[in-house]
This record gives sequence, structure tokens and C-alpha cells, in this order.
Amino acid sequence: MPAIALILASTSPHRRTLLQRLGLPFTCVAPQVDEQLLTGELPGHRALRLARAKAIAVARLHPGAIVIGSDQVASTNQAGILRKPGDRETCRRQLLAMSGTAARFDTGVAVARDAALIAHLETTVVHFRNLQLSEIDSYMDREPSFDCAGGFKCEGLGVSLFEAIESRDPTALIGLPLIHVCAALREIGLKV
Repeated sequence: MPAIALILASTSPHRRTLLQRLGLPFTCVAPQVDEQLLTGELPGHRALRLARAKAIAVARLHPGAIVIGSDQVASTNQAGILRKPGDRETCRRQLLAMSGTAARFDTGVAVARDAALIAHLETTVVHFRNLQLSEIDSYMDREPSFDCAGGFKCEGLGVSLFEAIESRDPTALIGLPLIHVCAALREIGLKV
């Protein structure tokens, strides 16, 4: 019996690195999904909608394969949705906005195989300590994270910016909740 193909519907190097932890062979395929924000859409709904859309779009192109789609939306009560900063000034503004507050990271994940779809939303709350501008600049000098939601890497030096993290799955904050992924893969027929 041939092995079941496993596909990560993502071009994110962070998600690829996380999935490699499972020691399963997989390929990555860029999902062709419109990621535009819908009017009035809540951050968690957006993350779950896009995770489903990514998994389904790639699964349609690869019948019989198991496809993992994921999306993360970061937000605060004060600043609303936070995107990947892309540059130093935007990163500085985002980190200043999170200083002394909590940010919510909604990570949606969907595992699809043909008509089967298992989806889950994992929420992580990061409590930031009060940050001085000089600390933010020093952090960006040492670990530029302009390609990460919120502008930091919790798996690196970014942890120095926090007071606490509330999460049931620490990998969710990096972009792929592996605890749920493992459960979904077992449910859909892949031994993990």
C-alpha cells in the first residue's frame, strides 16, 4: 500500500520547521487563497476561515493527500489586528502598542483529506511587560522579526518581552498548534 502524501499548505518557514518536529515526510504547497479581511470579521473567525480555505484549496489539487492549513491573527483591544510588520518602524509601533498590555494570537488549523475536514482554533494570550523604546530597538537589532505576527519570536529572544503566556499549546504561538495537528492526523488516518 503506498504511503499517504502529507502536504503543508503554507510557505511559512516557521510552520515548516514546526511540522518537521513530527519526523514525517511532507511537502509544502503555496495555497492560492485570498486573505483579505472581511468587514466585521473577528480575528478568531478569520484565522479559522483562512486555515480551512488553505487546506481545502490544496486538498482539491491533491486528491487522497492529507493537507494541513493554518493561519494566525494577532490582535489587541487597543490596536485591533496586528499584521506582520514587514519593516522596523511598523515593528516598533506594534511592540510599543503591546507594551504593558495583552495581545491575543488566534491560530486556526485545518486538516483535510478529500471530503473530511477537521478544524480547530487555538488561542494564546501574551502578556507584555512595560517596554522602553530602547529595549524595543535593542530587541529589533538582535532579532529582527519583521516577518512574524506582532513582530517578535517567542521561540527566541522575544520571550524577554513578556510577563506571561497563556496557552494550551505553546507551538500555536509560533504558528502551528502541533498538539491538535497530531490528534487530527491520527483521526484522519495517519499514525503519529
